[in-house]
Amino acid sequence: MFDGNWRSAVNRGLDPIGAVLCRMGVSADAVTVFGIAMATVAAVVIGRGELILGLVFLILTGLSDAFDGPIAKASGTSSVRGAFFDSVSDRVCDALLFGGVTWYLGSNEPGHIFMLPAVVMAVSLLVSYQRAKAESLGLDAKGGLMERAERFFVLGAGLAFSFVLIPILWAMLVLTAATAVYRFAKVWRQADSLHTL
Repeated sequence: MFDGNWRSAVNRGLDPIGAVLCRMGVSADAVTVFGIAMATVAAVVIGRGELILGLVFLILTGLSDAFDGPIAKASGTSSVRGAFFDSVSDRVCDALLFGGVTWYLGSNEPGHIFMLPAVVMAVSLLVSYQRAKAESLGLDAKGGLMERAERFFVLGAGLAFSFVLIPILWAMLVLTAATAVYRFAKVWRQADSLHTL
């Protein structure tokens, strides 16, 4: 949803900041690595039950992800290698963050509810894989109700208001699964139209 409706507008707002950071000598790779470090810290503090502090590091993770692209663009270092590194780091950060939530629920909630964020993570990986595979085939798999940006915002709300964390995770699971189904159907239609040409 974010990619389809607001990505271009947000990028236009971030590009000048990326140019400033570039002039300060900040590299896109350094920002990406910083994001992984922030996600690691977020996972640890969330796992320990410090959810508000975890929210702070979640925001820092998101900001890093937002700025590495504009910095690369401003420095003229945008490349296939950089895009690959950014994509892999996104998956690493997602795994760390949901791992932290799994750790937290495992320590604080009864039963098997601690598996809920792990399932959300698994479905999220499917959504990301669908896009990557579709793009490798020259098809478009963008869109859906729960892309990565939305997952960040929704998870942040769950950390800010811990009493709704579990309901938010359930909602995230349903919407992420709906996104996976939407993307599958979208790519299937495109592939089918190519097959019938």
